[in-house]
Amino acid sequence: MLGAAAGAIGSFILLRQRSLASDAAGHATLPGLAAAFIIMALINGDGRWMPGLMLGAASTSALGLCCIHLMASRTRLHQDTAIAAVLSVFFGLGVVMLTVVQSLGTGRPAGLNSYLLGSAAGMLRHEAEIITLLALATGFAIIMLHRPLTLFCFDSQHASLSGIPIRMLDLALSGLLLALVVTSLKVVGLVLSVALCIIPAVAARFWTNRVKTMVLVSAGLGAGGCHVGAALSSTAHSLPTGAVITLCLFVLFLISMLIAPTNGMTATWLRQRRYQQQVQLRQGLLTLERQEPIYNNTTLRLLRKAGWVRPNGVVTAAGKLAAHNARRDENLWALYRRLHPDAAHVQQPHLQSLRQCLPAEDFLKLEQHYQLANTEKNHLALCQVSG
Repeated sequence: MLGAAAGAIGSFILLRQRSLASDAAGHATLPGLAAAFIIMALINGDGRWMPGLMLGAASTSALGLCCIHLMASRTRLHQDTAIAAVLSVFFGLGVVMLTVVQSLGTGRPAGLNSYLLGSAAGMLRHEAEIITLLALATGFAIIMLHRPLTLFCFDSQHASLSGIPIRMLDLALSGLLLALVVTSLKVVGLVLSVALCIIPAVAARFWTNRVKTMVLVSAGLGAGGCHVGAALSSTAHSLPTGAVITLCLFVLFLISMLIAPTNGMTATWLRQRRYQQQVQLRQGLLTLERQEPIYNNTTLRLLRKAGWVRPNGVVTAAGKLAAHNARRDENLWALYRRLHPDAAHVQQPHLQSLRQCLPAEDFLKLEQHYQLANTEKNHLALCQVSG
């Protein structure tokens, strides 16, 4: 449940370009953890009560996110500078306070370091129940806010004009991030909480271009990586849970980057190769239409494979027809660009036939205009020859 909720909220954090904010929020929890431990140890002699530690972690993490927001909005500092300042200062303060905790000699500080890198093996039943409830609440909030969050992440100005309270939505996104970081402390630790949030979202981005699908895929990858990582770390007590989960998520990221059919490296390479072949074919046909020799061996191989050129280099009848159609299509594209210079498709590579890009009625009008222009051009040439 925690991995699924982290993957879902991580998608919106990634789209909002706040990936490092989750890292700062995680590191900012350390002073709160130490302060909550000290207070509870002084009050009742036991500082390891999990709800109290989470409350302390949430308070300083929220303070850190507020500092980032104020520094980025009220000063001339960029957001990455504000994040670096908050991350380093809060983490440094937390390390100092953790040293103080170890020197107290009370409150049973043993096991407190597990919040740095996570430890699923030593988790108690009531701690697991608390984490599950928080993860379910976070997931429910994501489902309820999915549509406004999507609009907010892509176009905040349009969201504001649509009546969506973007400031409240921004606070809600920060609150969800805060809840995720605090909930994941016991499992992955504060140092690697950013991995649980961002890696599934980045991996899901390779699989789809749709936000809804990306959120679902990210949730699935996060849940799978957390399950496998927690299971592996629980079998060996010396393995930190957070590090093992991060490695499992990285493996899923690596697989997605290599073989994802939408934006993976293999699919991208195949699309680029297909596009290069289409360009070479088009240029080869235009060269055949001009009755010029072709010296590129790859172009000749593609023309032979298409049946437009014989092995001895002679153009076939089908090749002549294809070359004529390619020249005609190029002329139609040139005419369309001249008549509609502001059209959206004008800036795109014109490897497709214009007939496939325009409605039938518009293409018929353009073709009539082209035929009329050719008739006038031929008539003018005939008059010049007669003169």
